[in-house]
Amino acid sequence: MSTSPITDDYARSKPSPERWEWISKCAEIETDLTAAQQRIKHLEDIINRAHLAFFSDSSDRKVSIAMHRILDEEVRKESQ
Repeated sequence: MSTSPITDDYARSKPSPERWEWISKCAEIETDLTAAQQRIKHLEDIINRAHLAFFSDSSDRKVSIAMHRILDEEVRKESQ
Protein backbone atom coordinates (compact mmCIF):
# COMPACT_ATOMS: atom_id res chain seq x y z
CA MET A 1 0.00 0.00 0.00
CA SER A 2 1.30 3.42 -0.89
CA THR A 3 2.00 6.00 1.79
CA SER A 4 1.09 8.81 -0.61
CA PRO A 5 -2.15 7.78 -2.38
CA ILE A 6 -3.31 11.33 -3.16
CA THR A 7 -0.02 12.23 -4.81
CA ASP A 8 0.07 8.88 -6.60
CA ASP A 9 -3.38 9.56 -8.07
CA TYR A 10 -2.15 12.88 -9.43
CA ALA A 11 1.01 11.27 -10.82
CA ARG A 12 -1.13 8.75 -12.71
CA SER A 13 -2.87 11.64 -14.47
CA LYS A 14 0.36 12.08 -16.48
CA PRO A 15 1.33 15.62 -15.48
CA SER A 16 3.90 17.61 -17.42
CA PRO A 17 7.58 16.77 -16.84
CA GLU A 18 8.16 20.09 -15.06
CA ARG A 19 5.81 19.02 -12.28
CA TRP A 20 7.60 15.78 -11.35
CA GLU A 21 9.91 17.53 -8.86
CA TRP A 22 6.84 18.92 -7.10
CA ILE A 23 5.12 15.54 -7.23
CA SER A 24 8.14 13.95 -5.55
CA LYS A 25 8.14 16.58 -2.79
CA CYS A 26 4.37 16.22 -2.32
CA ALA A 27 4.73 12.45 -1.99
CA GLU A 28 7.38 12.95 0.69
CA ILE A 29 5.18 15.41 2.60
CA GLU A 30 2.15 13.15 2.29
CA THR A 31 4.18 10.21 3.62
CA ASP A 32 5.35 12.31 6.57
CA LEU A 33 1.78 13.44 7.25
CA THR A 34 0.53 9.86 7.21
CA ALA A 35 3.24 8.86 9.69
CA ALA A 36 2.37 11.82 11.95
CA GLN A 37 -1.31 10.89 11.87
CA GLN A 38 -0.46 7.32 12.85
CA ARG A 39 1.72 8.64 15.69
CA ILE A 40 -1.12 10.86 16.91
CA LYS A 41 -3.52 7.90 16.87
CA HIS A 42 -1.00 5.84 18.83
CA LEU A 43 -0.62 8.60 21.46
CA GLU A 44 -4.40 8.96 21.70
CA ASP A 45 -4.63 5.22 22.38
CA ILE A 46 -2.01 5.52 25.15
CA ILE A 47 -3.86 8.42 26.74
CA ASN A 48 -7.15 6.53 26.53
CA ARG A 49 -5.63 3.46 28.21
CA ALA A 50 -4.21 5.63 30.99
CA HIS A 51 -7.58 7.38 31.36
CA LEU A 52 -9.41 4.07 31.65
CA ALA A 53 -6.90 2.80 34.20
CA PHE A 54 -7.25 5.96 36.25
CA PHE A 55 -11.04 5.81 36.42
CA SER A 56 -11.40 2.04 36.78
CA ASP A 57 -10.18 1.93 40.38
CA SER A 58 -10.61 4.34 43.25
CA SER A 59 -7.33 3.37 44.91
CA ASP A 60 -4.70 6.01 44.13
CA ARG A 61 -1.85 3.55 44.54
CA LYS A 62 -3.31 0.97 42.15
CA VAL A 63 -4.18 3.65 39.62
CA SER A 64 -0.71 5.13 39.77
CA ILE A 65 0.91 1.72 39.26
CA ALA A 66 -1.35 0.94 36.29
CA MET A 67 -0.67 4.29 34.64
CA HIS A 68 3.08 3.97 35.14
CA ARG A 69 3.02 0.47 33.69
CA ILE A 70 1.27 1.74 30.54
CA LEU A 71 3.67 4.64 30.14
CA ASP A 72 6.72 2.43 30.81
CA GLU A 73 5.56 0.05 28.07
CA GLU A 74 5.51 2.90 25.61
CA VAL A 75 8.90 4.24 26.68
CA ARG A 76 10.40 0.78 26.11
CA LYS A 77 8.78 0.55 22.67
CA GLU A 78 10.13 3.99 21.71
CA SER A 79 13.69 3.09 22.75
CA GLN A 80 13.78 -0.05 20.58
